[in-house]
Amino acid sequence: MTDVLVAGGGPAGRALAAACARIGLRTALADPAPDRPWRATYAAWTGELPPDVPAAVVAARASGRAVALTEHRLGWEYAVLDTAALRAHLDAGLAGVTVHRAKVVGSEPGYALLADGRIPARLVVDATGHRPARDRRPAAEQTAYGLVVDAATAAPVVAAGEALFMDWRQQHGGTGWPTFLYAVPLGGGRVLLEETSLARRPGLPLPELRERLHARLTRHGVRPPADAEEERVRFPVEGPIGASLAPGPAFGAAGALVHPATGFSVATALRLAPRLAEALAGPAPRRAARSVVWPARARAVHALRHRGLEALLRMPPEQVPAFFEVFLGLPAPHRWAYLTGRADLPGTAAAMRALWARADWPLRARLVGPALLPRARPATTR
Repeated sequence: MTDVLVAGGGPAGRALAAACARIGLRTALADPAPDRPWRATYAAWTGELPPDVPAAVVAARASGRAVALTEHRLGWEYAVLDTAALRAHLDAGLAGVTVHRAKVVGSEPGYALLADGRIPARLVVDATGHRPARDRRPAAEQTAYGLVVDAATAAPVVAAGEALFMDWRQQHGGTGWPTFLYAVPLGGGRVLLEETSLARRPGLPLPELRERLHARLTRHGVRPPADAEEERVRFPVEGPIGASLAPGPAFGAAGALVHPATGFSVATALRLAPRLAEALAGPAPRRAARSVVWPARARAVHALRHRGLEALLRMPPEQVPAFFEVFLGLPAPHRWAYLTGRADLPGTAAAMRALWARADWPLRARLVGPALLPRARPATTR
């Protein structure tokens, strides 16, 4: 009998399966296409990565900067991960894990349920990705369209050794919902240039982002080659805690670990996987897992961050860069707490108080609105 079956073979699922096997749990991993290549670009603040991540997993390190109305230095290092190296690192931990080429659709006591059968398992962990809210309303999504070019081509917008975390200047000539340029090194002399919609309900269409990126790059004199590698991004940045396909725990994006302000989740999953595995080995694994992944302070921070997301979704498009001008102007400890401290309730609250103190009264009204009003309706225009 398998002790733990992890449904989903992405970074979170693989990290957890490897952690469970490492402590002696009989572990299985189920994924309908376990050999499918990963196409996403993963990144994190260097300080978020667990210390046991091999150096080869980091493709590039760069000092981070951002532009809202003015330019800001973020004050800490940004790490772009080598997707293939991350995959190899996680796969090396699966030596003792049974891999099933199967899609898990649910569970019942003692079994993981498949579309055409079942697998014996004492506990099923859902790591299959984002789960929709029970009310089925569309989730806020981050969408992006990017091109990979060489560093010389990208030089007019991002210097060597730098990561442009966001540039909110509307240099694409478009109107409507604001987007920003994300420009980061990928290692090996390659740079990703990506037009990004941070959050919108529903996400801004990719053809619109493609058009904006090309217009922005043309303004800077950047001419990507016709055969430049493309990256297309669409994923939810909000989700309820506990919306799982199984009665057991949920992890990764399925467990609502995606940060609504950055879209990051991989570093969090890598850090939490060993602790979650230890919890699953105990006598009350479901309760222990919840206390590890979602202690009370983390749940409170999750709620506060989603209030911040609602404030952003309700903001008039022309005011979004001004909002980020205030946020980026906060002292570094406040920004760090909000962007990384998933269980740092005092730090998150202090950051929000500091933002309130620096905001003018129109922005304050925008910030307090989500606490008093129902969820913002889906957007119907650009």
